[in-house]
Amino acid sequence: MNIISALRHIAAAAAVAALIVGCGGNDDEVAVSQVSYTSLSATAPLEVPAELRLPAGSKLPAVVVVHGSSGIDSRGKFHIEALNKAGIATLEIDMWKARGITGAAGRPAGVPETLPDAYGALAYLARQGRIDPSRIGIMGFSWGGVVSMLTATKPYTDQYMGGTRQFKAHAPFYPVCWVYNRVPGYAFASFTGAPVFIQGGELDTYDLPDTCPKLVAATQAAAPGIASVTMYPGATHAFDRNEPEITVNDPFSHLGAGGLVTFTYNPVAAAKARDAVVAFFVAKL
Repeated sequence: MNIISALRHIAAAAAVAALIVGCGGNDDEVAVSQVSYTSLSATAPLEVPAELRLPAGSKLPAVVVVHGSSGIDSRGKFHIEALNKAGIATLEIDMWKARGITGAAGRPAGVPETLPDAYGALAYLARQGRIDPSRIGIMGFSWGGVVSMLTATKPYTDQYMGGTRQFKAHAPFYPVCWVYNRVPGYAFASFTGAPVFIQGGELDTYDLPDTCPKLVAATQAAAPGIASVTMYPGATHAFDRNEPEITVNDPFSHLGAGGLVTFTYNPVAAAKARDAVVAFFVAKL
């Protein structure tokens, strides 16, 4: 190889390398830390492990990411990467590791038991120098979706935050809509005023296709525009979980009658939902 050919070869290799780096977005600028914080339980505070991801910049908006009954899986990372590329910091919390449990087995009796974890995450992020404490949102999947719903209510927020702070925006995924205002502890009627954006699948067997839309419609009289919903045709519960299909037996499924629930990855719905949730947080935070 002569000198000219060698130089051309080096230039071509550099161009390919630049293209690869460019396709990676801002991943190389995201600072990743394994952290922990104290939940805000008055009776049994826990040390909750979490992954904090900070894109470049200061006074960043941030989102708390809350897993489902199976624990942390592919869903968190799928959305977190997109949020980080949009300049939004993330804190993915591990409620199960804090309790020494694995998967759905041994999960708490009800979602309200885990609300101190979410509010503790809010307090933790508000203390971080590179985070704007007035621009912190929350999103979650299934169990975490219910957490995202209940933290939009004023009674729970006042209980744990004492009127000092609240989440700015809430983005629950398939948050088992039938339970609200029917099961004690799951009231969804008195709100902090922060917007709630629900996304779900029409084939989700926890609910019927119209359960979430009806819940949103019911909020309009008392709180016009506070909640919105997008339902994806052909999508099951956990449609954004990029893992092999599974079927689980859950007592909260089928409008509380209990039974089998299938989780099937739907890449089209997942991509649309990820774009929608990023757009929601960019607009609201």
